[in-house]
Amino acid sequence: MKKTRLILALLGTGIIAIQFCGPEKPESVPAHHLTGLPDEVNNIIRNSCFDCHSSQTTLRWYDKLSPINQLVYSHIQKGRQALDFSKWDSLTPATRTGILYYSLNKILEGEMPLPSYTTVHPAKSLSNEDIQTLKQFLMTKTLRDAAAHTPNNKAHQQRSGFADSTTTIFQSRVLPAPNGIEYIPDYRNWKVISITDRFDNGTMRIIYGNEIAVKAILECKTNPWPDGSIFAKAAWKQQTNADGSITAGDFVQVEFMIKDAHKYATTAGWGWARWRGPSLKPYGDKAIFTAACISCHTPQRDNDYVFTHPFTFKH
Repeated sequence: MKKTRLILALLGTGIIAIQFCGPEKPESVPAHHLTGLPDEVNNIIRNSCFDCHSSQTTLRWYDKLSPINQLVYSHIQKGRQALDFSKWDSLTPATRTGILYYSLNKILEGEMPLPSYTTVHPAKSLSNEDIQTLKQFLMTKTLRDAAAHTPNNKAHQQRSGFADSTTTIFQSRVLPAPNGIEYIPDYRNWKVISITDRFDNGTMRIIYGNEIAVKAILECKTNPWPDGSIFAKAAWKQQTNADGSITAGDFVQVEFMIKDAHKYATTAGWGWARWRGPSLKPYGDKAIFTAACISCHTPQRDNDYVFTHPFTFKH
């Protein structure tokens, strides 16, 4: 009995002692509302995201206890490095939209807020109503209107013509992007590595990967992606049909990301290029257009600037 009491006394003394030598508490500075967002969206983000993704952090008494605070403070530090909503006003509109789309994807995938965080902070969880509010807000940026889309027969003809390598557009030389990157028509023969639905701008996308990219996926070596990896992302407008079904409508664009850490060192290790419309007109007037690409992909810098989550291929 005396031995048990001694052990408990020592444990209690140790717990009290480590409270005086724990990590430095993260600074908390009030963060403003996010410009351009409705109150209901602002409130959701402030409640569920600001503690770890802004300068404003509200710590509970148990968050400050050692050794728990080491994990909590570490999460806050890493969270601010990955995404800091306090810098919202300094971001471009494209970057803001990219961050919101990226954040919602993380929520839909169940990765954010961290399950370990909401377990001890249940008030920070997002309800289905919260998620729908965020999704509906992004959807309002590009409404899916059946009347505004191309009729089925025209869309079918366009897709058939686009896929036909004997059409005029592929018999003539497609102009390179402003940064010198040449169009790669063979991407249509590459392996499909992912399919995405951009509900915020009403497009559906097919992402292709060349042999090097597919090999990296098979070997689970995608962060960073090896030099020589190339992605092609082809996008079509979503067409809402009379029966409510959604199919591919007008061809929008095809984008390429080419990995070469040395050659493209000034653009995050990637060569970026885009061709728009059935005529495959190079996007951008000057090579500086890549700044917009990098800005949009910045939220994924910890994933080698790649949004795509590839399919898991098996031999």
